[in-house]
Amino acid sequence: MNIKLIGTLLGFSLIACPLLYIFVGPALNPDQIHVLNILGIICACSAAFCFIVGELTRNNSQMDKLWSLLPIAYAWIPAIYGGMTPRLVVMACLVTLWGCRLTFNFGRKGAYQLKFWQGEEDYRWKVLRERKEFQNRFVWAVFDLFFISIYQNALVLIMTFPSLVLMGVDKPFGWLDAGAAALMLFFIIYETVADEQQWRFQTTKWQMIKGGKTLGELPAPYNKGFNTTGLWGRSRHPNYFAEQGIWCAFYLFTVAGGIGIINWTVIGALLILVLFQGSSALGEEISASKYPDYQLYCNSLPKFFPSLRAK
Repeated sequence: MNIKLIGTLLGFSLIACPLLYIFVGPALNPDQIHVLNILGIICACSAAFCFIVGELTRNNSQMDKLWSLLPIAYAWIPAIYGGMTPRLVVMACLVTLWGCRLTFNFGRKGAYQLKFWQGEEDYRWKVLRERKEFQNRFVWAVFDLFFISIYQNALVLIMTFPSLVLMGVDKPFGWLDAGAAALMLFFIIYETVADEQQWRFQTTKWQMIKGGKTLGELPAPYNKGFNTTGLWGRSRHPNYFAEQGIWCAFYLFTVAGGIGIINWTVIGALLILVLFQGSSALGEEISASKYPDYQLYCNSLPKFFPSLRAK
């Protein structure tokens, strides 16, 4: 993973947000600014929590636990202050469906515990901490503060900004809204299927390994170590493909609401696209180091968009 390149892209993306707001618009009205202040306070408190708890416990998945929960609040607060219009309610319901599903998927992996600071940590944070450039405790703390805690919390807020900008919009719920809702629902279902296929594959694989078999002794396709069946036989990251589609579809509600084809809230969808470039690159780097056939898999399938022919 090219950390410098991804960092540069993320930096330019964040700079683009205020520029789009200034030169493209639309400007926020006083009511929207009031709601933005409320959302900003929640975001700041979450970032502080993630950094403090992450550093004290060395479990840096605090934000991972909140990733699927915070957008639900960020969608319903504008909906409530915006008069519970049909468009805002539909958007909030879809985000709630997305969040509940993602929370369930992360929770069954052991992420949530009664002792909230514990729980399963995303394996990628451990891999990053062991890298040479992050061996210095201070360097890791800086990375934790600015990327894991502040940046990711800001991103979760930014990607829900279409709800904020649609407060007070009088345009009735129309066919474009229905299309955006259908598209978002399709991607939620697609991601659900992809995650369920991955869960079943990995569960079965590890049950056999814990039963005393080595990876090479497992029957196909488990002996490869990674999933190549179902949606995972059409693209390498079907769940990431769907996640990006979900937030691009969410942005389309602003187009349906008459805000304009291009408006400053597009930055949320763009940042998601950039984030998953880095996340997928790191995941593939780790998988290639563990599984000999993984590079062949990468060479045979597209990263995100599904191939029409299964491999």
